[in-house]
This record gives sequence, structure tokens and C-alpha cells, in this order.
Amino acid sequence: MTKPLPPRAQARPVTLETHGIHRQDDYAWLRADNWQDVMRDGRDVLDDDIEAYLDAENAYQDAMMAPTKELQDTLFAEMRGRIKEDDSSVPSPDGPYAYGIKYVTGGQHPKFLRTKRDGSGEEILLDGDKEAEGRAYFKFGGAGHSDDHKLLAWGYDDKGSEFYSLQIRDLETGLDSETRIEDTAGGGVFSADGKYLFYVRLDDNHRPSKLFRHEIGTDPSADILVFEEEDAGFFMGVGRTQSGDTILIDIHDHETSEVWTIPAHSPLDPPHLIAPRDTGVEYSVEDNGDSYYIRTNLGDAEDFKIVTAPKATPGREFWADLVPHVAGRLILSHGLFKTFMVRLERENGLPRIVIRRLADNIEHEISFDEEAYSLGLSGGYEFDTTDIRFTYSSMTTPSRVFDYNVETRERLLRKEQEVPSGHDPASYVTRRLQAPAGDGETVPISLLYRKDTVLDGSAPCLLYGYGSYGMSMPASFNTNALSLVDRGFVYAIAHVRGGKEKGFRWYKDGRRENKKNTFTDFIAASKHLSSERFTSHDRIVAQGGSAGGMLMGAVANMAPEAFTGIIAEVPFVDVLATMLDDTLPLTPPEWPEWGNPITDKAAYDYIASYSPYDNVAAKEYPAILAVGGLTDPRVTYWEPAKWVAKLRATKTGDSLLMLKTNMEAGHGGASGRFDRLKEVALVQAFALMVTGKA
Repeated sequence: MTKPLPPRAQARPVTLETHGIHRQDDYAWLRADNWQDVMRDGRDVLDDDIEAYLDAENAYQDAMMAPTKELQDTLFAEMRGRIKEDDSSVPSPDGPYAYGIKYVTGGQHPKFLRTKRDGSGEEILLDGDKEAEGRAYFKFGGAGHSDDHKLLAWGYDDKGSEFYSLQIRDLETGLDSETRIEDTAGGGVFSADGKYLFYVRLDDNHRPSKLFRHEIGTDPSADILVFEEEDAGFFMGVGRTQSGDTILIDIHDHETSEVWTIPAHSPLDPPHLIAPRDTGVEYSVEDNGDSYYIRTNLGDAEDFKIVTAPKATPGREFWADLVPHVAGRLILSHGLFKTFMVRLERENGLPRIVIRRLADNIEHEISFDEEAYSLGLSGGYEFDTTDIRFTYSSMTTPSRVFDYNVETRERLLRKEQEVPSGHDPASYVTRRLQAPAGDGETVPISLLYRKDTVLDGSAPCLLYGYGSYGMSMPASFNTNALSLVDRGFVYAIAHVRGGKEKGFRWYKDGRRENKKNTFTDFIAASKHLSSERFTSHDRIVAQGGSAGGMLMGAVANMAPEAFTGIIAEVPFVDVLATMLDDTLPLTPPEWPEWGNPITDKAAYDYIASYSPYDNVAAKEYPAILAVGGLTDPRVTYWEPAKWVAKLRATKTGDSLLMLKTNMEAGHGGASGRFDRLKEVALVQAFALMVTGKA
């Protein structure tokens, strides 16, 4: 059977000028003029030419992957078989109830539930599968109950655009109010008396810029604007402290923050400022009694410290150090309870939990034994408690949920992730390597492989990377990865600069004018895995998504010989054009991360030197699978579409190049837990195919 010819997007050149520099873009037309409408309404309002091109690419991808259809079905069955279909969370106590979620066999979406504190009298508050009926896409945006347990505010997105509709449910009748609040960020915060709901509304450009107060039982058209952020470069969020006493309005970009407060018991009070924004200064707030406890990088506290301030005078001049800054010990988060404080921190690449008794400031930490692992803290609902909950896993150890008593120091295993098809941790090996980078740094790499894998350079490898926004990639348990590992793959995570695995400096050294370190670190990790015979360069498939997809595009341009395949999911590959377009949802808040090429020619030149789309060249590339989402507000669909179009017109050789655009989803792909696995199966089948394992 003859192979189908790949589609070719028509070149429609436009010339663009910035700082006196001209650049030609042949595929700018793939960006729909009505992109805001496309985010809301999908393909129904998409330009016919754009739709035809995306459909042609999808058809080509389907045809080229058709020989792997049986393999994809097998992979999907394996991954689904590792999911406990009738799973449930450990309920979190709150007064007379405990709240949690559960799934039923065959169900795609969670059910929100509560029981009495003793576990009896289960009530289904919200049935995700029922709410999703008749919708091609459905995703919850969160659900939160009022203090009196009578109301539930919950949000949903049925387009993938992350414009969430917010509804309020009467938990006594199980009915939603007739009023529905549109275009929200997805969740809301009740006042202490349950009479008001605070929520953030998105503008037409998808920016969370306005905080409203809704009076329960009234029409949303009468909602009161409480706070408006006029700087398009800042995000807005709303939350509530663990104590429940304070509603927090969080204003931030990627390096600066500002917090305003409203007493939860006096919801009609105007917002009160903690400390005005100061470029480069971040802070987050919890409270206890008359004091705020603030995590901040103020001054020279690059890896953060914790200070206290009186609620009556919370300005920076009244901040007093409580937990001092220690270089190399990154304080990731902190939580306040009635008698103790808990913080999650990372040192030497590994996380730990530290408990501090407030009465005498005595501290202790919770210890763990494995060489590499992942930790997560859950705040729960209660403030007056002696228990905290945390989740632990490693690349070989399934997730475990523990309750820990801070007074007795006893940990109680509440739940262990079940793998119905079976999992023997002793059959696998997890390791941590250090790859030498060209400038003398060492790049951590987390590895997972079967004990019986022969490490003579013949094993294929999936190398995953991200490296942006200070986000660290945890060495956690991933049941999906086992399908590759059980077929002889080495699964590797490169902890490149741009994350915070080695402290805040690791982040600084991988952003803005240092961004190329992210790419060279990833290439160094690939070369180290080859030189140490874990794999070889022609057996490595690189994978990354979103900003990690930008990493994929950059390394494909810089070192195509280091990889046999590239998987770029919702890839941020048109960096220069996006950072020059201040009408796009995320552009102004992203300038601290990448630089502002509109006002700064040096930033323009630097971004232009690595932006994947702008650096596509006439050379041979690895096999590439790019995946996008039509209604994605974070990485717009036209970024991977333009990139693939330019690659296909420019690259030499006959390496496989495919684009799959999910026409009914956004940034996260398919919304159902099983539908999402079909996309993972496609990606894994591609990795197996290009390494000769299919």
C-alpha cells in the first residue's frame, strides 16, 4: 500500500517589523482572526481554510499511525488495567462531615461526596459522569462547600477553553440555583456566613482581572466588583487561609506578588493591602490569630524565608524573621494550623516536610529512605487539628497517603495506590544520575528501568523534560510509564535548569537571558545517557509539553542528531510571535519569564535566537509528533500548526512529521480519565515505532 502524501499548508507570506528588523512569516494565516470565538465555540466558528488544513493533518496522522492501531489498543488496555476503576480518595474531615471523591467502574469523571465523620451516610453531592452527559468535553473547575455545609460552589468547562461556568448547589435539595455565572476562573470562596461567594471573572482575552462578590440567591448581573487588576501583566486568584478567617486576593506574575485581604466574617469590608508589589519580591500569606505568617524572598532570601507580621500593621517594615533564609534550602510552601506550622522544602534535590510547634518553635522533620522520591502536602479543611496529610511515591513505589500526628510523630497509612493488573517494585530500578553540562554544572536525571534491562547501549529511552516557570519535575510513580519500561525502555526525567530542583538559582539560570541553559542541559542529559550506555543517541525519544514542548522544538533545531524521535505536546514553539502579541491571554504575564521583545531589543534578539519556529532550518530532523488542542488558551493551536507547516516545507530528508490537533479539547487534551489514556497510547506507540519496538 502506498503511503499517503503529507499535507502542505499554503505559504501566504507576510512581512513583520520590530526594532527595524524584518522577518517573514509564511503561515501567520493559521492564526484565526476570531481566535477568542474559536476558544469559546471551537470548530463551529473556525475559518474554513484553517479547518481544512488541520483536518488534513489529522487524517495524515491517522493514516501513518494506522499500522500501530492494534498496539495502541493493547497499550490503552494495559494502562487502563493499572487504574483501580472504582477508586476513591481518603475523605478529608470538616466538622460533622468528611469530604472526598470517588470513581465508579467505567466512569470517566469523579463524583464529589461526603459522609458523616464516622464514614456512614454517604451523599453524592455532584456526579461528574451525569454532568458530562451529552458533552464532547467536560472538566470540573473545582468544588467548595460553605462553612455551614449547606451550599456547594462548583465550576465546569465544556469547551476546553478554561472559561468556566460557576454554579451554586443547595446541598439539602441537590438542585443548582437558576443563576449561572459565566466566564470565571473556575472556583469560588464563600464568606464565613455563607451569604456571599467571591469569584474571579476572565475578560475576553482570557485574563483573570476582576474579583466579584455574589450574594447568594440574587442574579449575577447585580454582582459587586470588589477588586480590579488593571495591569495585564498580572494574574489574579482568590482563596482563603487555613484558619478560615481571611479571604486572600492574590495578584502575581512569575516574579512579583501582591496580596490583599478581606475578613471572611466581614465580607462587605473593602480589601486591605498586605504589602505593595515590588518587582522581584514574592510573598504568600497564611494567618493564625492576630498574626500573618508570610513566605517571602524579600531581600537576599533567594530560597525564601518565613516572617511574621501583625494583622493590624502588615506592611514590610513590620516583618520579623521566623524561619531564616538558608541558601540551597528552598522553602516551597507553608501551612498554618492552630498549634503548629508545616512547611515543604527541598534541599539537594529532595523534598522534605518540617513541623514547627508554635508554642516553643521546636522543629522536627519527617524522614524518608529512598534515593529519589516525590512528596505532596494536603492542607485539608480543619485548622484546630494535630494531623497533617501527605502523599509519598517514588518511580518504583506507588502513591501512598499518610496521616501524620505532629505531637506523637506517628504516621498512619490511609491509602496505597492499587495497581489491579499487578506491580512488583522489586522488578524495577530507580536511580539518580548527574550529567555534566558544558559550563561545569551537573544536571540531575531520574531513571526508571526493569532490573532485567540490558544496559549496553541498545535499550531505547524516553527522555522527558520541562524546565520553565520554576516547576520541578517530581520523581513520582507513573503507571503509564510502565508500558514502555516493560518493553525494555529506560524512562528518564532530565531535571534541567528552569525548574527549582537545585534551588531558586536553578530557576534563574534557566529563564530570560539564561534560557538556552534549559536546552543545553537537556542535550547534555541525552549525551550522558548515551555515554554511560543506558541507551544510544539513535534510540532516544524526547518528550515535553507546553513550555516543555518549546524545549522539544529548541533541541530539535540545536541537536537533531541526539534524538531519533521528538514528542511535542501542546508545544510553545512560536515564542517570538507570541511574546510580541500583547492581546494573547498569557503574553503580558509571561514577560518576566521570557523577556519583553516589544520594548527590549536585547530580549527580542535573544528570543529570536532560540524560538523554535523562527529557527527551523534546511536540515534533517528526528521523527516528530506534535499534538495541539483547538481551544487551548495557554498554547494556541496555531503554534504547533505553524511549526509543522514550516518544518514540512523546510527540512530535508524523509523523517516522519505528524500533527494531531484535538478539535474538541484544549491544553490538557481529552477530559475523561480513559479518553486521555487513548492519547497517551498514541504517544507511546509513536515512541515504540520510531525505536523499532512496534
